[in-house]
Amino acid sequence: MEKLHIPVLLSEVLAGLNPQLHESYLDLTAGYGGHARSILDVTRNYKSAVLVDRDEFAAEYLAQEFPPTTTIINTDFYSAVLQLLQCGKAFDIILADFGVSSPQLDMENRGFSFKNDGPLDMRMDRRQSKTAADIVNHASERELAEILIKYGEIPSGRAHMFARVIVHHRPLRTTVELAELIRTRIHGYSKTHPATQVFQAIRIAVNGELEQIEKTLPLLPKLLNQNGRLGIITFHSLEDRLVKDFFKEASSYGEESPLKIINKKPITAESEELVINPRSRSAKLRLARKRN
Repeated sequence: MEKLHIPVLLSEVLAGLNPQLHESYLDLTAGYGGHARSILDVTRNYKSAVLVDRDEFAAEYLAQEFPPTTTIINTDFYSAVLQLLQCGKAFDIILADFGVSSPQLDMENRGFSFKNDGPLDMRMDRRQSKTAADIVNHASERELAEILIKYGEIPSGRAHMFARVIVHHRPLRTTVELAELIRTRIHGYSKTHPATQVFQAIRIAVNGELEQIEKTLPLLPKLLNQNGRLGIITFHSLEDRLVKDFFKEASSYGEESPLKIINKKPITAESEELVINPRSRSAKLRLARKRN
């Protein structure tokens, strides 16, 4: 599994968060433990580590791979943050990687990718009822267009055209079926598949991703110890804009600010990593420190 999921910006995360022996660690999107494994190799503090993921496969894997003293929480990161605050927890290091994990993309039955034919699912937490098929086959044409515009950043005219085509060809049942329907409506060459933004938009809507981030970010300083470090990795402009604006706001009150920004510009992957892990090409790391 470790080979299937290569953690992005690993060396940059380690340099920026600078883990030290015995420090406590919270990973809000632990996935298959790539970042966590490297950070905990340094801190050696498994007892105070908390690894969160709402994907049950990831949570089960984490429970098998890490010592039993490590706390594994199988829920979304917003719910986990509320739970930890209620328990009075605080950490020296917090990391959140908001990207979809490679195993999720590669499992055709999860329906995240059109590279493998599978059901229109896209649920990060399969305990929830709403799937991509529910949105694709039951949302109104107007609702679909709004989702594509808001979460896929698709121009209004094209979004409405896609929504109209989807509604006309319903029911749609598989990822390839939806992707091919979109592809046939776009003429000319494109570096990325025309359905990429459509899938992004539907996935975000299914999982409430941006709403989760918006609710979680203001709570994170409360979970940091003094001089604690916060690292957040994003993969598209919608996520990064939320994080950028939050960091700017949380550091804008001078000495009264809860956070101090460590890197003014987001850190991106070096050329060597891009060759090994193409998924890292859109990754951006932002770092901040809790003020004394």
